[in-house]
Amino acid sequence: MIPIHSVTSDDLPQQINSLENRPDKPEEACGVFGIYAPGEDVAKLTYFGLYALQHRGQESAGIATFEGTQVHLHKDMGLVSQVFNETILAQLPGNLAVGHNRYSTTGSSRKVNAQPAVVETRLGSLALAHNGNLVNTVQLREELIQSQVNLITTTDSEMIAYAIAQEVNAGLDWLEGAIRAFHRCEGAFSLVVATPDGVMGTRDPNGIRPLVIGILEGNPVRYVLASETCGLDIIGADYLRDVEPGELVWITEQGLASFHWSQQPQRKLCIFEMIYFARPDSLMHNESLYSYRMRLGRRIAQESPVDADMVFGVPDSGIPAAIGFSQVSGVPYAEGLIKNRYVGRTFIQPTQTMRESGIKMKLNPLKDVLFGKRVIIVDDSIVRGTTSRKLVKALRDAGAAEVHMRISSPPVTHPCFYGIDTDTQDQLIAATKSVAEIAKQLEVDSLAYLSWEGMLEETREDTNSFCSACFTGDYPVAIPEQVKRSKLILEKVVV
Repeated sequence: MIPIHSVTSDDLPQQINSLENRPDKPEEACGVFGIYAPGEDVAKLTYFGLYALQHRGQESAGIATFEGTQVHLHKDMGLVSQVFNETILAQLPGNLAVGHNRYSTTGSSRKVNAQPAVVETRLGSLALAHNGNLVNTVQLREELIQSQVNLITTTDSEMIAYAIAQEVNAGLDWLEGAIRAFHRCEGAFSLVVATPDGVMGTRDPNGIRPLVIGILEGNPVRYVLASETCGLDIIGADYLRDVEPGELVWITEQGLASFHWSQQPQRKLCIFEMIYFARPDSLMHNESLYSYRMRLGRRIAQESPVDADMVFGVPDSGIPAAIGFSQVSGVPYAEGLIKNRYVGRTFIQPTQTMRESGIKMKLNPLKDVLFGKRVIIVDDSIVRGTTSRKLVKALRDAGAAEVHMRISSPPVTHPCFYGIDTDTQDQLIAATKSVAEIAKQLEVDSLAYLSWEGMLEETREDTNSFCSACFTGDYPVAIPEQVKRSKLILEKVVV
C-alpha cells in the first residue's frame, strides 16, 4: 500500500503558462535529494534538504520513505513548506528516503506528475526522483507501451522508473536492472532511486545536471545525495564529492559502492548551473558559485566598460556579478532595486492595472538613490526581453538619467532540451535580433553581453567540459528531429 496524502487540486489556471505571466528567465527542471540514514528522521532531513533546494523547482514537492519493504509517499502541488507539516512528516517513517522539487519541462504542471514516481517490481517498490530531461522520450514511451506498461503520467521520469522495473522484472537485480535501463535513456538525467535495499544516485554520461554526495558523521556513516551542496549544508552533512558522469553510487548497510556504467563518459555540465540556477553558496570545482559569478562581473567590466555613477545587480542572481563589475571598473556599487522575497510563485493573477505598471510586485526601484544618476544594471541573462524592458522603464520612471545594461553571459540564442524550460527559438530575443536591436527594444543607453570565451575561461576548468548549447546550438547529445522541430526553428548561430 502506498499512502498518498492530498491537499490541493490538480486544476490550475491555464493562464499561468502564458508568456505574459512566465518569468523572463530560464527555468530549472527540479531538485533531488536522497538519504540512507538508519536511526535518523529521514523524512524531516529530506524536508530540509528540499527546503534548501527550493530554488530549483516551485511547482510541486514530494518525499518517499522506506520502512523495510513498506513505502510511504506524500507529494502535492506547492512549495515544500506548503506541502509538508509536522503531522505529515510523522507519517513518513523509515531508514531511507528520496525527495523532489519539481519545475515541469516534460509533462504538465499537475499533481499526478509530481515526484517521486513510485512503481512496483518483483523485488519490491522503487521510488525515483529525476532532474533533467530525456530526448528519446517518444521512443522509450513506445517501447514501454508495447510491453503493456500502464503509464499514468506524462513525464519522462515515470518512464525511467518503469524502464528499471521492467529490467528488474525480467530477472535482474537492482543494480543490473538500473544500469540496463540507463542505457535505454538519452539526454540529461541526475537520479536518486530508493529501494527496500538501499538508495542509488546516478548521472548521465555527460553529467549535464549536477549531483553531489555528502556524509553525515556517525557510526555507521550515513550518506546523502543532493542536487547541490546547499542541500547538504542545511542538515549538517559534509560534502564528499560529485557523482561522476556515467557513475552509479549504491548506498546500503554495507556503505557506498561505485559503478561506472558508461563506457565513454564525457563531462558536459550545464554552464547555466554555474551562471544562474544553482545557489551562490553551493560549491562547484571546490569554490562557491558566488566567486565564479563575481569573476564574470569582473570580466565584463574589462570587456565592456562604461562611465557611470553607480552599478547594481538585479536581485538576487545579478548581485555577485555587479559587485565584481564594481571592483574592476571603480564604479561604486549600490542597491538600486529592492526585491520582495516573499512573493514566490503565485497562481493569483495580478490585475490588469498591476500588469501594466510593470514588475513592482517583485522589484521596486529606490527613487532617491536613482534620481539623476547614470546607472549600470547587471543581470545574468536575457531570454525574451519582456521583463528587462519593464525594468528599464521602471528605472527611468524613478529618475535615472542613463541606463546601461550588462549581461554576465552571452546572448541566449537556442532552446534547451536537457531539462531547462526555454521558449521556442523564435521567442528568444537574441535569436532574432542583434545586440544593437535588443538595446533599442529595451530602451537602454547601452547594452553588452559577456563573451562566450570569457564565460568559459572564468570557470578555470577545461572549457570543453561544459554544455553551452543555449549560446551556440552545439548540442552534446543528439536531438531527434521530431523533438528538435518543436523548439528549434532558426539557423544555428556561430559565436
